[in-house]
Amino acid sequence: MIEKHIVLEDIDPVVFYGVDNGHLQMIKALYPKLRIVARDNVIRVLGDEEQMCAFEESVEKMRKHVLKFNSLKEEDILDIVKGKRTKDDVPDGVLVYSVTGRPIKARSQNQQTLIEAYEKSDMVFAVGPAGTGKTYLSIALAVKALKEKTIKKIVLSRPAVEAGEKLGFLPGDMKDKIDPYLQPLYDALEDMIPAVKLQDMMEKHIIQIAPLAFMRGRTLSDAVVILDEAQNTTPAQIRMFLTRMGWNSKMIITGDRTQIDLPREQKSGLVEALNILNGIEGISIVNLTKKDIVRHKLVTRIVNAYEAFDKAKDLKQHNNNESINED
Repeated sequence: MIEKHIVLEDIDPVVFYGVDNGHLQMIKALYPKLRIVARDNVIRVLGDEEQMCAFEESVEKMRKHVLKFNSLKEEDILDIVKGKRTKDDVPDGVLVYSVTGRPIKARSQNQQTLIEAYEKSDMVFAVGPAGTGKTYLSIALAVKALKEKTIKKIVLSRPAVEAGEKLGFLPGDMKDKIDPYLQPLYDALEDMIPAVKLQDMMEKHIIQIAPLAFMRGRTLSDAVVILDEAQNTTPAQIRMFLTRMGWNSKMIITGDRTQIDLPREQKSGLVEALNILNGIEGISIVNLTKKDIVRHKLVTRIVNAYEAFDKAKDLKQHNNNESINED
């Protein structure tokens, strides 16, 4: 009789063990000659060596399945234990799977262009209106890289710029005041990484979410670094951010030229960076349009309505200026 401890690395043990430990009970029934006890992410096994080796091999296959698909079904367990071929091949185009098992991939041609730009360039600007999947797809690319261990950490940042509200009026300490600005980043991560695992990664600083101001003085190596809502950076801020890039890192900068919340007299750092860096080797600029909007169909209609309103307002202002000049 020998005893072994198997550690379930890189996955949420809750997904592995199943609801009310249903998967674990099934695994125990499939290996009746072994004594199996699980606690947290460690499985303690007692039994003979031959059975132990088969069990260890099956557990590793199940762990890899959970890591890849964020799920484990009873039929998967049976197929693995019985040595049948499981559906382990990820279909073409799928980046990662959500916590509900939904495949996350490009849903438009420009989104596919963004993925291809990420693969060939170390720095990518993804620019387009709300709802085009810029942030969500960027985070999916980062999570994929982390799962494949091509990087060691993900760093996500946003400028904390008021959009009609003032930070000082929000309740709580500075973290509480800033967190609402970072919530869209949390939302995307929670859709791709099980809650327990995400919390662990954040506590270990494998995933870091911070306001742009916290980036100063850092060199970010072995990471995918994402700057979201970059249209709300000043030229000095985005210049500071872009020069944080270290070895074996990729940067994705997302923004929307039509949603600048800076004071009217303040120039957008994103707009300036796009002009300065266009054509630089190693930098790709991907422009998404309202055709790429993947949110509720009303979002497209809202974007169209506001575009028409802005054009009408600009035309009216132009006509008024001409009338003044004629007078």
